[in-house]
Amino acid sequence: MSGRDPQDVQAFLDRHLPGTAVRVLERSTATAPEAAAAVGCPLGAIVKSLLFLADRDPRLVLVAGDRKADQRLLAGLWGIPRKRIRIADPEMVQRVTGFAVGAVPPVAHATPLPVWIDASLARYKILWAAAGARNALFPIAFADLIRITDGTVAAFTVEDHPAEQAPDADPGH
Repeated sequence: MSGRDPQDVQAFLDRHLPGTAVRVLERSTATAPEAAAAVGCPLGAIVKSLLFLADRDPRLVLVAGDRKADQRLLAGLWGIPRKRIRIADPEMVQRVTGFAVGAVPPVAHATPLPVWIDASLARYKILWAAAGARNALFPIAFADLIRITDGTVAAFTVEDHPAEQAPDADPGH
C-alpha cells in the first residue's frame, strides 16, 4: 500500500471542516512533547492517534498528549478481556491507516476505523492533531473532532508519568 500524506488529510479537512489548514512545520511534531513545543500549546492539547487491536480488530484511540490509554479501561468499554487488547506495531499502523507512526491523523485513513476519543481532551478550546507527516499538524475544536471522526467520547486514560512509564507503555503520538 502506498503511504498517505498531508495532502490526503487536507483533502479530508476541505470536505468535512472547510477553512481548516494543515500546517507543515520546519521541526518535528512526531511526539506529543515535540508537537506541543512546535505550536506553543499545552501538552494535553495534543491529540495522540494510537492504533489498538482488540481481538485483532483495529480501533483508533485518540488520547491527550499528557495522558496514556489504560488498556484495562479500554477492555471494559469494549467488553473484552484486557489480554485481547494490544497496541499495533508500526507495520500494522502503516498498513491500516496509511500513515507512519508519529504522523497518524485522527482522519483520512486508508481503512475506515472505529474511533474512541479521550474525554479529557475537552479541557482545551483548540486541539492539535497530526496531519500525515512527522512535521505536520492541524488545529481542531473538540466538538469538531467528535463530529468529523464520528468518535465515541469516553474516560479511558490515566495521567502519563514518563519517569514511571513501563517499557511497553504506549509509544506516544
